[in-house]
Amino acid sequence: MHDTRTRETWNARLTRLLAPTLLAVTSVALVSGVVATSLGRPSVADSCWAIGTVVSLAPAVGWVVVALRQRTAGVDLIAVLALAGTLAVGEYLAGALIGFMLATGRTLESAAERRASRDLRALLEHAPRRAHKRIGHDVVLVPLDAVEPTDLLVVASGEVVPVDGVVVADRSAVLDESALTGESLHVERRVGESVRSGVVNVGSTIELRATASAADSTYSGIVRLAQEAAADKAPIVRIADRFAVWFLPLALLVSSVAWWLSGSAVRAVAVLVVATPCPLLLAAPVAIVSGLSRASRIGVVIRGGGALETLGRARTLVMDKTGTLTTGRPSGLDVATAPGHNPDEVLQLAAAVDQLSPHVLAESIVRFARARGCPLPLPTDISEQAGTGVTGIVNGRAVKVGSDHGVLPDWAEAVSTRSALDGAAVAWVQVDDALVGAILLRDPLRRDAPRTLRRLRAAGLDRLIMLTGDRPAPALEIGSIVGLDAVLAEQTPMDKVAAVQAEKRKAVTIMVGDGINDAPALAAASVGVAMGARGATASSEAADIVLTTDHLARLADAMEIARRSRRIAIQSAGIGMTLSLLAMIAAAFGWIAPAPGALLQEGIDVAVILNALRALRGGRSSELTVTRETGLLLQRFDREHDDLRGALALIRDAAERVTAEPGTETLAAVRRAHTVLVEQVLPHERAEETQLYPALADAFGTAEATAPMSRAHAEIDRLSRRLGTHLGAVEAHGEVRPDQRDDLLACLYGLYAVLRLHFAQEEEDYFALAPRVDDDH
Repeated sequence: MHDTRTRETWNARLTRLLAPTLLAVTSVALVSGVVATSLGRPSVADSCWAIGTVVSLAPAVGWVVVALRQRTAGVDLIAVLALAGTLAVGEYLAGALIGFMLATGRTLESAAERRASRDLRALLEHAPRRAHKRIGHDVVLVPLDAVEPTDLLVVASGEVVPVDGVVVADRSAVLDESALTGESLHVERRVGESVRSGVVNVGSTIELRATASAADSTYSGIVRLAQEAAADKAPIVRIADRFAVWFLPLALLVSSVAWWLSGSAVRAVAVLVVATPCPLLLAAPVAIVSGLSRASRIGVVIRGGGALETLGRARTLVMDKTGTLTTGRPSGLDVATAPGHNPDEVLQLAAAVDQLSPHVLAESIVRFARARGCPLPLPTDISEQAGTGVTGIVNGRAVKVGSDHGVLPDWAEAVSTRSALDGAAVAWVQVDDALVGAILLRDPLRRDAPRTLRRLRAAGLDRLIMLTGDRPAPALEIGSIVGLDAVLAEQTPMDKVAAVQAEKRKAVTIMVGDGINDAPALAAASVGVAMGARGATASSEAADIVLTTDHLARLADAMEIARRSRRIAIQSAGIGMTLSLLAMIAAAFGWIAPAPGALLQEGIDVAVILNALRALRGGRSSELTVTRETGLLLQRFDREHDDLRGALALIRDAAERVTAEPGTETLAAVRRAHTVLVEQVLPHERAEETQLYPALADAFGTAEATAPMSRAHAEIDRLSRRLGTHLGAVEAHGEVRPDQRDDLLACLYGLYAVLRLHFAQEEEDYFALAPRVDDDH
């Protein structure tokens, strides 16, 4: 492998050095001959053209030798035969034109590949080499390899973050993460939040505490993958070489037959001249490299053309659940409380204690509380035991949050049952040794997952399968929502490998995952795709493709790029060979002389390479795009959805209280639910109708796209008014009358179901179109 890459490197350098020189010499020789002819000096003209031919022949022989050593002979050999043939029969002008064509093709190839791979090179050149390290009161510039975890680093405005770390200064960091994610919006990271290497500080100077060495940081892993991508050779090139295996003898056969039938060596040389495909089959790798370049722009690093070409032929997709179809970060689902306790109060106490815990569920509880606007006091006397939970003092009260709950009362038994049905984790909350509530957390479905899977089916995938180590119930729920063909739960890493291998025997198979346990299955698949936004994990190392942003939609983008690049590569090679074949037949009949044939072949070669460069352009994507203004609207209403999650919890809590214990607490719960509907939910829905939906109608091209959502708004308004009528009657009588109870429950549960479904539909169909800037939160 090392010898092969050395030869490829030598050949690339030889081409870069020789092509411009050869183009200059052949151009001068060709123009000098034309000038001599115009001055009536044909012998001088022939001498100039002969020099150009001989100068071209020497490097052409060198390229053939290199190709033979790499076992890819066939392309340049025709050019050598044509150059030698023109010298033998005295067609010096044709020889000079072939030499000029050869030089032009090599120069064009080099320029095309430089243009196509400029984004890959930019990724490598973007990598930082040094870092500013704070030592006491001094800041010193040190080599990147000298940075170790826990080092304090200073990153000035405009500098690239050198290693992964966390913000430790007293100000937030404003970052440009486009090099990793492809998103142009700036991202704010507050004190204590993580920052990935490779992003650019676009705000004021910040300080980071390194959490990884340079070699183990995010950007270093991406750079290694990019270097492999740039060095690899695409299988489509080998396909082109196989085409050349039969194209070369065909050209020799046609040339020989033309010579034998006509008795004219000039006619045979003319056939060889028009058959010269110097840059012709180079159009295939240019298309593939262009595809690699386009993929890198959107945050998809592909190890090489082989992976891109195979991705374009895939028919089956196998994927993990956690971190792939779901976000991999639990989020708050609901807060259940004992009678007499308020959900927000329970959540506030739990989140206050969890502020100082590193546990992943603690982080989710704190995020849940902040999203609901709960102020978090600072706890004291914090202690944590693995497997049981966190304890501390909050405002003089002893609070414990964890899995240890003791004997469950009736209300808590219902919570335990619900957690099993919803596939949710439960954090029990105790205050002064009394169980007062429970926080349900669940790993949510990625908002773009259903839309992305529909795009993948449209891109040519016939079978979508999910493999997960999770329990069957939550796995089947996810599978039914996104429309999978099969769901395999409780899978060990070896089970995943066996399942991938079984699918691989039937069709070209993609495996998508993000965890260490997915690495063996990624390696076993035809193409392994890692969700690698959190760094170079074992899954990233085992994968052929790494999505540097945690947007599953990038996989659909990559498939569209792969299929288009492969189609253009084969199309370019096929068109060029067909045109050359037609020109060979015309030359065999004597309709094309060597010199005009050389000009014709030059045009063919340039045309197919320019056609291959179409792979650099976007093509027609199936993904709907929105304007910047509409994107900002989507982000705004998306944030409002997060704030309104509490309304769902209040409505469900009110319904459960109506079912369990009519009384003053029930009346208060219904009043809270109605208040949040009137003051928060309905104004949000009206703003969507008047501001967001008209903007989306322009994006979709029709107002009918949002019509079902408008109907849901009308139903929410109707049920809210009905609930208000019931509430007025309840307050008049001081209690829920028996004749009201059933319809009141229907209103509350109806509102809960309609709102939950409506939110999910908007997030999937609309909000997934907005650029996401909070992937790490």
